[in-house]
Amino acid sequence: QVQLVESGGELVQAGDSLRLSCAASGLTFSNYDMGWFRQAPGKEREFVVAISWSGGSTDYADSVKGRFTISRDNAKNTVYLQMNSLKPEDTAVYYCAAAFGTARLPLRSAYEYAYWGPGTQVTVSS
Repeated sequence: QVQLVESGGELVQAGDSLRLSCAASGLTFSNYDMGWFRQAPGKEREFVVAISWSGGSTDYADSVKGRFTISRDNAKNTVYLQMNSLKPEDTAVYYCAAAFGTARLPLRSAYEYAYWGPGTQVTVSS
């Protein structure tokens, strides 16, 4: 019954901004830490950012720090990824994921997450 559904991915130009959303259902959203991962063709799925159950703690991969911002709205069961200054190397399928919350960040391994969305494609052209 648990569903995570990403939205917002599209083709954009380098330097543009994009906001991804992940709507969760079938779980008590505030009990879960949330993360964003991405996977480019031929590459391993990589950690992007995580946020604790309360939103009080965040952890960003070096590749996106200063450009991306994660946030969550527990009342709406939604986590967001604001992506600014996009680069071609940001091109990937972006996945949101849920891990039972301990507020013990970082959570950088995909194996730490129990639930995953199907992903949304972000393409950044030069």
